[in-house]
Amino acid sequence: MAKNLAAKTQGDLLVYDVNKAAVEKFIEQYPKAKPAESPADLADKASTVITMLPEAAHVQSVYASLIDAIDQESLLIDSSTIDAESARSLAKQVTERKATPFDAPVSGGAVGAENGTLTFMVGAPTEQDFEKIKPTLALMGRNSIHCGANGTGQVAKLCNNMLLAVSMIGVSEALLLAGRLGMDPKLLGAIINNSTGRCWSSDTNNPHPGVIPTAPANRDYAGGFANKLMAKDLRLAMKAAFDSGTTPILGTTAAQIYNDLSTMNDYGTLDFSSVYKVIQCSNKGETV
Repeated sequence: MAKNLAAKTQGDLLVYDVNKAAVEKFIEQYPKAKPAESPADLADKASTVITMLPEAAHVQSVYASLIDAIDQESLLIDSSTIDAESARSLAKQVTERKATPFDAPVSGGAVGAENGTLTFMVGAPTEQDFEKIKPTLALMGRNSIHCGANGTGQVAKLCNNMLLAVSMIGVSEALLLAGRLGMDPKLLGAIINNSTGRCWSSDTNNPHPGVIPTAPANRDYAGGFANKLMAKDLRLAMKAAFDSGTTPILGTTAAQIYNDLSTMNDYGTLDFSSVYKVIQCSNKGETV
């Protein structure tokens, strides 16, 4: 996302990360970008601040450190995936400083981030506020959708990722069944991608090696969207479901599977399509 901003933005770009080496490497590649000393330093100098962090606690920590540096001209866009209540709480803190908050989680994975084709699901105070950040989001994504008030962007993301997890497990089971019944799973993958079973888990991030050349399955599931992050998103979705009195049967099963996968040997950092490998081994009675 930062690379696309550096390549396309006409204004100044400030970057900050706790990993100093990553910042230095980024600036070497994109000299127009400048390092910020801290989140507060960045917020003091930039009118638009974009954050992308692993969990709500990290977002809360960063916002606590920069809150005194923002003013009524500041636009704060958080693209992390966190729970809706945390997003609403952060939004309240920002609006108390007369600044404008947005929760804008993304869909599209590492490939979408690299290619600038992400979809942004945006919670914003008003439609007019949403319009203010659309040009910035367009530098990093293909689509941006106003989901409603603050927090609704996170609702959309958690529901989407719950479905994504279910579909990945379903595609994996279908391909495994094809192999067991004597059919080439790669051929079935091609058929699915031209049939009613087609979905992102099949046509873009297919879990069987050889079906989609650019998918993580072709590099031993390295890169992509890590199992531990999918497990985290599903925990958030399950909590939201519980709080709302909803019982998602398939979502609950997917959450259990990815929670196990995230703590299994070296699987935590592998792409979530590696669930195919685990299902394949378990059906053979092998130890993963």
